[in-house]
Amino acid sequence: MSIRDISWLLNIPRSTVSGIITKWKPLGTTATQPPSGRPRHMTGWGQRMLKCTVRRSRQLSAESIAKDLQTWCGLQMSPTTVRRELHGMGFHGRPAASKPSITKCNAKRQMPWCKARRHWTPEQWRRVSLEGAITLLRLAIRWMSGFGGVRRTVLA
Repeated sequence: MSIRDISWLLNIPRSTVSGIITKWKPLGTTATQPPSGRPRHMTGWGQRMLKCTVRRSRQLSAESIAKDLQTWCGLQMSPTTVRRELHGMGFHGRPAASKPSITKCNAKRQMPWCKARRHWTPEQWRRVSLEGAITLLRLAIRWMSGFGGVRRTVLA
């Protein structure tokens, strides 16, 4: 009998009949076979715990995260596994961005400059040339450190 005849006789799709026959010929059964490859070390619960741990403190090393998971959850894994799972979740090790802290003194010095430009329109900001903006930033930094006034170049 052909696949088409079996499909018509049993009133099921041809693709289903074809799939069953394809499975039966090499294996002698239609039961679902175990998946190939090594099973994953981390389950869904372990991945959620890993994500919570990383979100709680993003500056932890893979070694300390592995130790924390061992202590809190009983999950024993290597730092390499932790890194691989984190990469899969979208977390990557990057150096922290350096952000200069604004001291109270600098904040007080910046306030008049900011207030003077608080109501500038986007058009006024567009008229400031790139070189002028760079110069403005350099002079603003010097001014904040006690140098004096700020000059800017405006395109006509």
